[in-house]
Amino acid sequence: MERLDKLLAATGRWSRREVKDLVRQGRVELDGQPAAAADVKIDPTAADIRVDGEALSYSRFTYLMLHKPAGVLSAARDSRQKTVLDLLPPELRRRGLSPVGRLDKDTEGLLLLTNDGALAHRLLSPKSHVDKVYYARTRGTPTAADTARLAAGLTLSDGLVCLPAHLRVTGDGEVLLTLQEGKFHQAKRMLAACGTPVTYLKRLSMGPLSLDETLRPGEFRHLTQEEIAILGQCVGFTETDCQKNDNNFCEKYKKTLAKP
Repeated sequence: MERLDKLLAATGRWSRREVKDLVRQGRVELDGQPAAAADVKIDPTAADIRVDGEALSYSRFTYLMLHKPAGVLSAARDSRQKTVLDLLPPELRRRGLSPVGRLDKDTEGLLLLTNDGALAHRLLSPKSHVDKVYYARTRGTPTAADTARLAAGLTLSDGLVCLPAHLRVTGDGEVLLTLQEGKFHQAKRMLAACGTPVTYLKRLSMGPLSLDETLRPGEFRHLTQEEIAILGQCVGFTETDCQKNDNNFCEKYKKTLAKP
C-alpha cells in the first residue's frame, strides 16, 4: 500500500503540497470517487487513479535510454557544468534518476538513466561482466599484436590491470572495442597504450541494450518492457529474486521470465 500524495509526487508532475491542493479541490479521483485525503493509502496496482479525469498508470521506477551528446557531464548534478539530467524535462528530473555508469564529457552514445538502484548496481558490478561496445576513431590503426595484448588483459603504465578486451579493426583508424568494465577513461587509455590515441569515442551498446539509431544526440526515450526484461536477465535476476525482494524485477518483467 502507498500513500496517495507520495504516489502522485513520485510521478514528478506534482509536489506533495500540490497534490494536497489537488485533493482539496476535488480534482483527484480514486475508483470513480473524489479522494478523501491526500494521505489515504491505496494499492497503486489495483486502484483507478485519475487527476482532472486523466488516468494515471503506476510505475515505481523509470528507465531511459539517452543518446548522450559530447560536452555534457554524466552526472546527476553539477554546480558549474551541464549534466545529462539537464537534458530531461522537469517531471523526469524530479524522479531521482542517475546515470548507470559514466561516459567521459567528450564521449557520445548510449547512457542508461534509472532510479532502480538494484538493477543499476548489478549492471555495474564487475561480477556481472556486462559488455560495453565502443566505436572509436584513432590516430593510426592498432595492429594484430595490439589486439592480442588487449585480449590477454592489458596492464597500463600506471599499474592499472584491465580485464581482457576484444578489439576489432573495422578500417583505417577505426575500431570496435568491447570492455567488461568501465574504469576511468579506460577505452581511451587502452587505445593510447597501443600508440593509437582516440580522436572520437561513442558507446554503441551495454549488455543486450543497443543505442536506438533514431535518437539524435541529446534525445532520449523510455525503455520498453522487453528491454527492461533482457537487462534483468543479463545480470542474473530470477523469479526467486522477485519473491525475496519487492524490486523492479518483480514489477516489470516477472511475466517475461515465465514465458516458455
